[in-house]
Amino acid sequence: MLGKLIVRRIGKKLIIGKIVEVEAYCKNDPASHAFRRRTNRNDVMFWEGGCLYVYFTYGMYFCANVVTGKEGSGEAVLIRAVEPLAGIEVMTKNRFSNLKSYNHQSLINLTNGPAKFCESFGISRKENGLDLLDSEIIIIEGETIPSKMVKRSSRIGIQQGLEKKWRFFVKDNTWVSK
Repeated sequence: MLGKLIVRRIGKKLIIGKIVEVEAYCKNDPASHAFRRRTNRNDVMFWEGGCLYVYFTYGMYFCANVVTGKEGSGEAVLIRAVEPLAGIEVMTKNRFSNLKSYNHQSLINLTNGPAKFCESFGISRKENGLDLLDSEIIIIEGETIPSKMVKRSSRIGIQQGLEKKWRFFVKDNTWVSK
């Protein structure tokens, strides 16, 4: 998914970001929401690939995943960071409602984490289950990231499954989370 474009339509405005950091989660992975069993909270993760699985975390943030597996498999990829390309004014308003103007530093902090991405794109639980091929949020072809520019590491913010190097990111991209 690195290099693909995530596009959100809000009225007549488009918000576009290039995906620069992701993490993979599978059903047999102890860090995955699908690990124990299918529940009301994680149900969308078990749908056929191509939809958005949105969950609420830490009592205040939303995170968005792309469901990637077959029906019933419980596989998804968390979007950790995007490089903002279009609709930056809308993203800035969504994320920093009282910010009058933005600079390079505020742009870097706009979408460089999974909750920041959701906030700037206006993604909440209402978007849970959206079809990413035919809704107000879609993923389209972007640029092919050369393999030498793709790096991997342990996932961030989990306690189990740390041995899995399932975090993928674009090397030297400013918007990759820190």
